[in-house]
Amino acid sequence: MRSLPLLLALLLLPGCALFLPTAPGPGLPQPVAAVDLDRYLGSWFEVARLPAPFQDSGGRRCVDVTASYTRRPDGRIAVLNRCLDANDSFRERSAIAVASVVEGSGNARLRVRFFWPFSADYWVIGLDPDYRWAVVGGPSRRFLWILSRTPNLPEAELSAARAIAAAQGYPVENLMLTPHGARP
Repeated sequence: MRSLPLLLALLLLPGCALFLPTAPGPGLPQPVAAVDLDRYLGSWFEVARLPAPFQDSGGRRCVDVTASYTRRPDGRIAVLNRCLDANDSFRERSAIAVASVVEGSGNARLRVRFFWPFSADYWVIGLDPDYRWAVVGGPSRRFLWILSRTPNLPEAELSAARAIAAAQGYPVENLMLTPHGARP
């Protein structure tokens, strides 16, 4: 009985790392130097992604994926992600989150919380100078999204975004293009 609290602490302690923001360092992807949030806010289309459990498992297959970012009165960012589930008669799925800028990151690193107490790193690792497209990933390199202001990117721009991700060590060979206009 005496060892029960210690056992619980040992089991739960590693999970606490999920709640702490990860800082860039040797061997980790490097975010862009700065993001002008006023230019970044608004609507984005997902052009490509690494398969993600919340989009591609449990019978779900997200298409027509969009993300909208708006500033909240408290300075944080409201996030609304939407997709159509191609495996469920194109039923709309959505997720609402709140993002906070990581201090000292030039607005390039955010912590996104979909539900308390869980949050995730959202790093802008590539950004078109005109904010037409962005490359977003996490430090683990398990998650990666290429976003665009339009449903499709010209091949040259998509190749540039992929090259940024590849240079940062993401497995771009596993990228899936995201269909838009998929609803019959």
